[in-house]
Amino acid sequence: MEKRLHLLGPSHPDALISMGNLASTYTLKGNWPEAEKLQVEVIEKQQQLLGPAHPATLTSMNNLASTHHKQGKWAMAEKLDVEVMEKRQQLLGPAHPDTLTSMGNLASTYMAQGKWTTAEKLQTEVLENTQQLLGPSHPDTLRSMGNLALTYHKQGKWAEAEKLEVEVMEKKKQLLGPAHPDTLTSMGNLALTYHNQGKWAETEELQVKVMEKTLLLLGPAHPDTLISMGNLAFTYMDQGKLIEAEKLGVEVMEKRQQLLGPAHPHTLISMENLASIYMDLGKWTEAEHLQVEVVKKTQDLLGSCHSCTLTCMGNLALTYQNQGKLTEAEKLQAEVMEKTQQLLGPSHPHTLISMGNLAGTYQKQGKWTEAEKLKVEKHSS
Repeated sequence: MEKRLHLLGPSHPDALISMGNLASTYTLKGNWPEAEKLQVEVIEKQQQLLGPAHPATLTSMNNLASTHHKQGKWAMAEKLDVEVMEKRQQLLGPAHPDTLTSMGNLASTYMAQGKWTTAEKLQTEVLENTQQLLGPSHPDTLRSMGNLALTYHKQGKWAEAEKLEVEVMEKKKQLLGPAHPDTLTSMGNLALTYHNQGKWAETEELQVKVMEKTLLLLGPAHPDTLISMGNLAFTYMDQGKLIEAEKLGVEVMEKRQQLLGPAHPHTLISMENLASIYMDLGKWTEAEHLQVEVVKKTQDLLGSCHSCTLTCMGNLALTYQNQGKLTEAEKLQAEVMEKTQQLLGPSHPHTLISMGNLAGTYQKQGKWTEAEKLKVEKHSS
């Protein structure tokens, strides 16, 4: 990048491509601020050089929206996603593949904000147009079906989600074979829907198959293998098979620490997951140790107001509560509630959960007035 900047100048198309590539590398490393800084510069120069509606400009805007999304900057991501979608609709038409991609991206941003109905509407339109354009078995059609199934999943529409996911899985088996990574992903998604319906036998059967095939295909330390191991660990945990869950959870965490480093987002997720297993085992000290580390590193990585940070803080507060450390729990839960209200609004499900958690801590301390006030506020939201 530096050589192209020096040789061609900071506004040359090839220099901008290099800047975009470096931003993508920062993104893969989880270095969102550096990625965002570069992407903003690329967009500004492309808008001047190529115009605001040029395909390259829109692609860069889409990349920046994705970076905002990963940082929990939902309003900024949504604004860019809407602009990209509208310009592509005008430029390419409502059924062009790039337009449908931008619609899907906007739906993902709506999903992240809990705007399920709006996301579902967009995804249904994307699926219908993709089926007409590419056919019912095209990979892009199957991806659209999977996205819509996930939105059903988030809304608790298990029957609708399961129906779509079974269809996706069967078509991918026919199209790609039973051991293809995309087939295994679809099996994992269906297993998660079974999981949420309490269909433990079906869940475990699928997840064991996914893990075994991923191990053979990609090796024991591949990211996809570790994801499949983590998913199976949760299923063991929910069935009360805590020793099996702990064994898998420790293995996933240690391999991610070695492979990705101690502060990578995926490492932190595996630490948080293992802490949940320790909580179920009543190993509060071990859980607290992991969760304190996760909260600190997540705050450093994503900021103190990111939704992932707030989730980690809430989990640590619960561990404090279970150990009788009610003052520490209250302090964290009050902070989580206030920041969640600011981030998502007073009526968002996550806000209401945080209010309920704090009310529970007030009750354990005998602060009945504060608890009752929160309960009334929660029910009126």
